[in-house]
Amino acid sequence: MPSVTPPGERLSSAAAERNAPPMLEVLRRVLPARGRALEIASGSGQHVAFFARHLPGWTWQPTDFDAANLPSIAAWCDGRDGEAPLAQVAPPLRLDVLETPWPLAPGARFDAILCTNMLHIAPWAACAALMRGAAAHLADDGLLVTYGPYLEDAVPTAPSNLEFDAWLRRRDPASGLRRRDAVEREAAAAGLALRERVEMPANNLMLLFERARP
Repeated sequence: MPSVTPPGERLSSAAAERNAPPMLEVLRRVLPARGRALEIASGSGQHVAFFARHLPGWTWQPTDFDAANLPSIAAWCDGRDGEAPLAQVAPPLRLDVLETPWPLAPGARFDAILCTNMLHIAPWAACAALMRGAAAHLADDGLLVTYGPYLEDAVPTAPSNLEFDAWLRRRDPASGLRRRDAVEREAAAAGLALRERVEMPANNLMLLFERARP
């Protein structure tokens, strides 16, 4: 039987803690004051808890491929150390983007879908699946927001990203940094278009996709 995080135990990622504040700055700029968000690959749950506390007009549905992470996601949102529980965050769901349909309410639509640091650790097929699922569940004016390191033809790749890419491929040949133009092609095939590319700390990017306009 796979190991599962004990109820109430919070996993912690130093990278998630570092990434959350600059990501929040972008989300505050591009999102309306209120909306409904779906998070793909919530991991430890630090991001969804941080964003929910700082974007109080939004409701959140966290998800993760690994069922062992779900108790940690719930624990980050349960309120402790003097913080109020985050009632605007729904209980986390297990969601594998490669499964069809996604385990969401029929006809569920979200004003934002956020996916952080998934594409380079998942098999390449997960990129197309993410785009198809996002196209099926985004509101008409919704945004798909991805975050992570990418390879770009016109931009020199930072040595740290090259080392990270090599490490990923040694660990799992199906993983590795993805080419931004290839990700955009998968988005276009699902009816989405890149609206904005935002440079982030530590050689990461936030890519904002919207429905392609006629």
